[in-house]
Amino acid sequence: MRAIHISSLDGPDAVEVVELPDLRDNELVTIEVKAAGVAFPELLQTRGLYQLKPELPFVPGAEVAGVVTAAPEGSGLAVGDRVAALTLLGGFAEQALARPDLTFALPDELGFEEAASFTFNYATVYFALVERGHLAEGETVLVHGAAGGIGTAAIQMAKAFGAGKVIGVVSTPEKGEIARAAGADEVVPADDFLEAVGKASVDIIVDPVGGDRFTDSLRSLREHGRLLVIGFTAGSIPEVKVNRLLLNNVSVVGVGWGAYALSRPGHVGREWEAMLPHLRSGALRPVVGATHPLEDASVALRSLEGRSVTGKVVLVP
Repeated sequence: MRAIHISSLDGPDAVEVVELPDLRDNELVTIEVKAAGVAFPELLQTRGLYQLKPELPFVPGAEVAGVVTAAPEGSGLAVGDRVAALTLLGGFAEQALARPDLTFALPDELGFEEAASFTFNYATVYFALVERGHLAEGETVLVHGAAGGIGTAAIQMAKAFGAGKVIGVVSTPEKGEIARAAGADEVVPADDFLEAVGKASVDIIVDPVGGDRFTDSLRSLREHGRLLVIGFTAGSIPEVKVNRLLLNNVSVVGVGWGAYALSRPGHVGREWEAMLPHLRSGALRPVVGATHPLEDASVALRSLEGRSVTGKVVLVP
């Protein structure tokens, strides 16, 4: 089978296509990969900057969709099933292996490229908004990076689970259109979002960006507001002056979905079941951005560096 190797930590341009033996593991689900999601952690892995540091060389790729070619007895899966799966590693290939408890049968309404864009982003956002942020009916949610994979997922998730208003923060008018298409009620520019939304105006902030907008995010929170820290795509990790939290009775909430959910057997499955009705209804519908063939993995990874991508980047073996 063809696969992508990270064989040195010299960045996305150093990844290469290699031929590897076909896969089979009697305890894991074997999947013919039809699409693989590309995410910021894989870009970090090309430089050894992500917390997961496999021994070189390795096949990256944490999320795939495809067709089951072999499944363990008792897994509830059968050859020919269409599935989405969290592979954690090994997804950038024509075949991949996944744990049965991290492999989910697809509803007919979802195509492979959409499915490869779903589980990580949407489970992360479900964990953020519902499990960590305790989103309540009618609350106002502000989403930074609203045109990206996490951002569009957050907009849809907030609407599906009862938010009264969702505000998308974007860097360009073109990204604003994507945020609106995902369901944002209002779109504001990143440069002066606080002026646009006003102080003490939102209940929950979804922040996968970090950087220098963090303090203004705190200023925009109402009393009992929650700022959900998901990532730092801006590159810099902000610091919190905790007197702001004390004086305004607001919270900064860490959202470490992977470490939490993946260490608790069955947790991702429960999140999947909670999201499934909204997935079937179309309320949750992944926004697929650029798609690339496997041999253009370096191009796909490099596209994440400039924060110019919209939706989820996908590889198609």
